[in-house]
Formats: sequence, structure tokens, C-alpha cells
Amino acid sequence: MHFQLRKCQKCNIYTLKMKCPKCETDTYSVHPAKFSPDDKYMRYRLAERYE
Repeated sequence: MHFQLRKCQKCNIYTLKMKCPKCETDTYSVHPAKFSPDDKYMRYRLAERYE
């Protein structure tokens, strides 16, 4: 089984669970998405970042 480090936006604590153990809010992955040279949407993300 593969575990990902996750973070709660409300409490700012790190966990491995999908919901925060402290406030039960959904957590999000702190790892960036994998890079792919075939990414069709890269130009949109880059344009959004450098606006």
C-alpha cells in the first residue's frame, strides 16, 4: 500500500489520512503532480502561474 503525506488546510497539520483527525476536514496531497512531457494542459498552468 502506498501512503501519501497530506495536509489539513484548516489546522495546518500533516497526516496520512484522507480526513483530518483533529477537525474531520478533507486533507490534500502536499506532493506535486508527476511531470509528463505529453501533458496537454501544461501551457495553461504555466500561463496561470506567470500572469
